[in-house]
Amino acid sequence: MAYVTSENTGHMATETILVVDDESKVCDLLRVYLERSGYGVICATDGAVALAEAERRQPDLVLLDLNLPGMDGLEVCKALRRTSNVPIIMITARDEEADRIVGLELGADDYITKPFSPREVVARVKAVLRRRDFSTDNPRPLVLGDLTVDPTRYEVSYRGKPLRLTSREFAIVEFLARNPGRVYSRAQLLDHVFGIDFEGYERTIDAHVKNIRQKMIESSGDDPTPLVTVRGVGYKLEASTVA
Repeated sequence: MAYVTSENTGHMATETILVVDDESKVCDLLRVYLERSGYGVICATDGAVALAEAERRQPDLVLLDLNLPGMDGLEVCKALRRTSNVPIIMITARDEEADRIVGLELGADDYITKPFSPREVVARVKAVLRRRDFSTDNPRPLVLGDLTVDPTRYEVSYRGKPLRLTSREFAIVEFLARNPGRVYSRAQLLDHVFGIDFEGYERTIDAHVKNIRQKMIESSGDDPTPLVTVRGVGYKLEASTVA
């Protein structure tokens, strides 16, 4: 049976994490470690209930197991992305790279594979939320031709239309916008955007870039976009688009 639990550490938590996993022991373990780090925690073991809680509670981040009964984690991720930019970290026991790529292309920001260390999960949560908070410390809007990045509002618009970006997608665009015309390899982007301790793989960047481009194309109807691939090297935002 699906359930939801909501715990409080006894002090005011600044951010709330929604943990979605059908194993109650996993939920309880993560809750303990997250609460020790000062987060408020909501636990759900069912995808449909998790979606309802996400809409009602508006968490700051979602830890989402892919192997859920009924509505699986990929379906939950897709449903969340229809209405929300909340950061999503996938938790999965699946070893196949294709599953991780699908999750990233659906809009997840990061992934962790089971078995995992609870401390690693907390570190990933902090890294994703820290990247979001870093943007607010650099408040000046960035304007590159038709692209505008507003770090304070955490918004990106292209040709006057808002782009609904995930936290990782926003971080990539913001970083490249702060360094227009400069080419960064996938490994460099992993270090700058995900953090130097991120144990991911370079195709993670490709999946996020693909999503960003698609959203730009949907917004403007035009292709190519200012986000350019330099074959054999990496990615850049065209310096010629700077207003």
